[in-house]
Amino acid sequence: MTFTAGRVSGLDREIDLGSYVLEDLIQTDAAVNPGNSGGPLVNTAGDVVGVISSKRLWVLGTGDEADYGAEGTAYAVEASKAWGLAEQWRVSAPEIPL
Repeated sequence: MTFTAGRVSGLDREIDLGSYVLEDLIQTDAAVNPGNSGGPLVNTAGDVVGVISSKRLWVLGTGDEADYGAEGTAYAVEASKAWGLAEQWRVSAPEIPL
């Protein structure tokens, strides 16, 4: 198991994905890489405060290689919200026989 240090740099952030808007996100400067989604965002007491959801790739928003990269800008869904969504899915998901 490994971890990366970082700080919460913003609360109640939004990301507009065009057809969907992610709201109430925690912004962090912790290093987030592909494959980190779904991992915990943990405070210094060891409590899970969020679930990593995304990373900002471009500052200017065009997605063009000429844009300035935005390394160090990542987002997490608040833990209580993620827990509620996971519980809704657990209750409504069909049982899968083993």
